[in-house]
Order: sequence, then C-alpha cells, then structure tokens
Amino acid sequence: MPLIAQNHLQFIIEIALILYAGMMFVLNIVPLSMSLVLFLSLILCVGFTLMFGIDSALLLLQLGHFELTHSFGPIALLAAVTALATLPIMKESGVNTDSLKRFVVLLIILITIAGGLMHRSFLLLWLLGLLFGYFIISKSFRQKSVFTIKKILLFAVIGIAGFGSLELLSRFLEMPVLSPFLRIFRIEAFADPSIAMVLKNSNLMGHEHGACYWADQCLNGTDGYITLPMSLIISFGLPFPLFYGILVTKKDVIDYMLPGIFGYTFDFGYLGLIALLLWCLGTFYLGFRILSIYRDQRENGDKRFLGREALLIGTLSAFIAQSIVGLFLMNRSINGTALLTFLFLGALVGAHIMSLKTE
Repeated sequence: MPLIAQNHLQFIIEIALILYAGMMFVLNIVPLSMSLVLFLSLILCVGFTLMFGIDSALLLLQLGHFELTHSFGPIALLAAVTALATLPIMKESGVNTDSLKRFVVLLIILITIAGGLMHRSFLLLWLLGLLFGYFIISKSFRQKSVFTIKKILLFAVIGIAGFGSLELLSRFLEMPVLSPFLRIFRIEAFADPSIAMVLKNSNLMGHEHGACYWADQCLNGTDGYITLPMSLIISFGLPFPLFYGILVTKKDVIDYMLPGIFGYTFDFGYLGLIALLLWCLGTFYLGFRILSIYRDQRENGDKRFLGREALLIGTLSAFIAQSIVGLFLMNRSINGTALLTFLFLGALVGAHIMSLKTE
C-alpha cells in the first residue's frame, strides 16, 4: 500500500492503524487510576449533556442544529457506562457510592432525553449500550444477571415510552423531523431499491462499473459511499470523490439509512464486508477475553488495572452497540465522522492487549 492513500479504503485503513498505535501508546503511558477514569467519564457525561441539550434546543427552536449524536453518541455511551462500571469497584473498596450513583443516573436520563430528541437511532444505540453495559458489569462483578423479567420489561417500557413521546411531540409541535414513524417510512421507501441495487451490482472487491452515482467515472469500488469525515479528507488534500450531501438531498440508490452491511458491501465488495465482520467479532472476543483477565487479577488482590477495567467495560459496550446499529440498522451510524468514532472505539479496545509492567 502506498504511504499516501489512493482511495477511501486505503485512507480508512491508514487512519485505523494510526489510531491503534496511538491508543496503545496513550493507554500504556498515562496512569489510568480509578479516580482519573471516573473524573474523566463524569466530565464527558456533563459535556455531552450540554452539547446534546443545546443541539436539541436549536432543533426545537428551528435555528439549525449540528446533529452531534451520530458522531459523538458512542463516546457519550462510553463515558456513561464507564462511570457506571466504577461504582461496584468503589463499593467493593468500602466507599459509599449512593450519591454518586444518583448523579450518574441523572446524567444518563438527561442525555437520553436530549439525544433522543435529536435522533431516534441514537435512542436505540443508547438503550442497547446501557443494556450491554449492565450485562457486562453484572458478569464482571459476579452480580445477579441483568436479564431478569423485570429489567427487560423496564427497558422495553422505556424504549416504547421514548419513541411514543417523540411521536406525540412531533405531532403537537408539527415537526415531522422528530417523528420515529417518518424514519420508518423513509427506510421502507428507500431500502428496497437500495438493497436491490447492492445485490445486483456488488462483487468481491466492490461494485460493477457505472453502478454508482458517478456513472462512467465510477471507480468500481471505494467511491465514497463509505468514507471518513470530508473535512479530514480535504485537509490532507486527497483527491477522492466526495458526495457533499448528495446521499441525503438527492437520495442516491445507496441510501444513507440503509443498513451498513449493504453499504459496505457495495463500496468494498463481499470481501470488504467479511473483513469488517471479522474485525468486529475479533474486537468483541478480545475485549471479553481481556475483561476476564482483569477480573481474575482484581479478585486475586491486584488493584493496578481497576481504571483500565472500568474503561474497557464502557468502551466494549459502546463498540458493540454501535456495531449492531450501524451494521444492521443505519449505515450513517458507522459512516463519516461516526466511522472515525467507530475506529477509535475499536482501537481503544485493542489497546488493552498490551500493558507495560510496573514494579
């Protein structure tokens, strides 16, 4: 592979390698104590509460908005679950965490409301991530299973209430952009032709010539349907094809709301999809394997990796939730700036494989 990326796929791989190297360096140089991890996660939660709240307020006031939840929703989830994961560790040390737990839960509620107003896909990712987080925490600390009838019903009720409230609010304010049903209708309207286009024109390495938006100038793959942030590409002066909103405004056949497995298949071929799935599964396995090692060390009295354990629980929960939503629901959740977030989370999970031994 040339040092300077020649297409979108090469650029994605190069940025991923840089992130993996950078995260391994940072994670093993910075001393991640439990107090530092808790402090940073709370700061992030407060920051995202304000960011999402302001963004949602701008949307409701029809003053424009930034749609920050797609890009930073998984990072907010990472912070929230990490904060939750520190609570049982502190409780095991005899610290009273009741007031801290109430504060974390309050932040989670506020982020749920602010982020859910902006995007329904965020609300689904958020609830999935919290569910995975509670499950991983319960397994790591040998607590009762999170999957009780009561808790499953509670999450279902919260989900139904959230989506129902958004639908009622959209009708009361006469703002269809808030309606979950509008999103469902859009998926229904554009998914069938998009899927048909993918299945008809995809091959092992990309897609058939002329099948993409560029017609005769089609590159037969890595045409920019799946890409890193445009600002990042432009800042490096890379001559890649960019859509500049065409997928949203003109509704090209590969719709941005199409599940990611189809978008990645069309742009990178079936081999690219297989590589993506293997990377996701490998990251899942690696994360859970390292968590089991951290748990064994903690239970044997080794307190060096408590902060890293809490951070890994939050990172793994966010990565799993983003993978599911992006791959099987909405391409947009793992594309553009969200793809950069996705690579960052994967790198942060993988960075735990290497640790510097301290005396």
